[in-house]
Amino acid sequence: MAFSSDELNFLVYRYLQESGFQHSAYTFGIESHISQSNINGALVPPAALISIIQKGLHYTEAEICVGEDGSEQRLTESLSLIDAVMPEIVASRQSQNQQKQIVVKNDTQETNGEEGTATVTPAVTSTETMELDSSIEIPAEKSTILKGHESEVFICAWNPTTDLLASGSGDSTARIWDMADSSGSPSQLILRHCIQKGGTEVPSNKDVTSLDWNCDGTLLATGSYDGYARIWMTDGRISSTLGQHKGPIFALKWNKRGNYILSAGVDKTTIIWDAASGQCNQQFAFHTAPALDVDWQTNSSFASCSTDQCIHVCRLGVDRPIKSFQGHTNEVNAIKWDPQGNLLASCSDDMTLKIWSMKQDTCVHDLQAHNKEIYTIKWSPTGPGTANPNMNLILASASFDSTVRLWDVDRGICIHTLTKHTEPVYSVAFSPDGKFLASGSFDKCVHIWSTHSGQLVHSYKGTGGIFEVCWNSRGDKVGASASDGSVFVLDLRKL
Repeated sequence: MAFSSDELNFLVYRYLQESGFQHSAYTFGIESHISQSNINGALVPPAALISIIQKGLHYTEAEICVGEDGSEQRLTESLSLIDAVMPEIVASRQSQNQQKQIVVKNDTQETNGEEGTATVTPAVTSTETMELDSSIEIPAEKSTILKGHESEVFICAWNPTTDLLASGSGDSTARIWDMADSSGSPSQLILRHCIQKGGTEVPSNKDVTSLDWNCDGTLLATGSYDGYARIWMTDGRISSTLGQHKGPIFALKWNKRGNYILSAGVDKTTIIWDAASGQCNQQFAFHTAPALDVDWQTNSSFASCSTDQCIHVCRLGVDRPIKSFQGHTNEVNAIKWDPQGNLLASCSDDMTLKIWSMKQDTCVHDLQAHNKEIYTIKWSPTGPGTANPNMNLILASASFDSTVRLWDVDRGICIHTLTKHTEPVYSVAFSPDGKFLASGSFDKCVHIWSTHSGQLVHSYKGTGGIFEVCWNSRGDKVGASASDGSVFVLDLRKL
């Protein structure tokens, strides 16, 4: 058996990515020269490092269980990973097990051939495991599993006008799935992300990290770890390649008018692109560390956040930020403007959620309730200026503490804590009418909640940790993407 440091480094890199440590993964990838290795990441299955560690753990347990004469004595207490790498503990457990084997042999001899009775220990059921009402569980016939990706699927998004679902993966492809015809198997278009090498196009072998449809659903923009943004047509043809970032792109968004695309990169910059020409209109270099997220306030102004703990509000044609917000004490993971563009919400690894206004320098609200990092936030499509003006505006936050919280921002209070998930929650999405919230977690579950009561109304368990959930424009289907390469669609009609 032999393995190289490149192989080990790649598995560690993938583990960091799959666990949500995107920025640690990037830094580790640079320092260990992952991009220079000849490993095809698309062929490496998800959770590869954990799988090989588990096999090693089972092998160590087998060494302890099997005696010198080949007889086997089951372990009464499983071996922890830390115990397994400590030779003195392994040796001690081997000795204990051999003593038990001797005792068992003696006991067997004393029964004089009589049939012994074994004591069966019932399986212990964790009280934390969620018991779902069968009426809440979404039946299998209401789910469509979309297979094709060869690596984890980080993101998915519905076309705003038709039932096309786009997904982006670590296999260096995005895919467009046509879910309009429910009678047959959905068709898929494969958008291969290639780079020029020696005069020919070759697969980039880099993750597709972000994607966004334009307002009328005619174009799809994608961002990749290869440093390029790309614009695609709905038939799968590439329209333009946007190359100006020096390193991975972490986020990108169309403006409402559909004439500009905004991107954020590890190179500490944000860029406004002209969608028609594919040219860089303006590059903003105000952050001192990687830019993690961006969100448009108007068709020409936007906010950006970074691992430098700062938030900047910038405008096209202005050569410095028109506003800067400071107050977070750790990297800022996501930012979102409310539907009217008045309030900006931000969430951070400092476990806080903050609300900002252009009218003041300090935060309007400093919301502290989560006890681990907050990964993402979403505003409800409700309140003044929305299609649901008579409903209150609320904000949802998703955390690595396995909870989702719903906030009344006017009063600065948490109105519901949604606690059924058992692993970090990576994504939340409101239904178009604002009455429901979908959440996706690494416990493999998609939960759908009533935003009014905070009650769980539907639930579905997939086959991999959920990275992203999204609603179609009619609000009758939820799409989700997962760590095992699967994408699935839940049909909520007549449930």
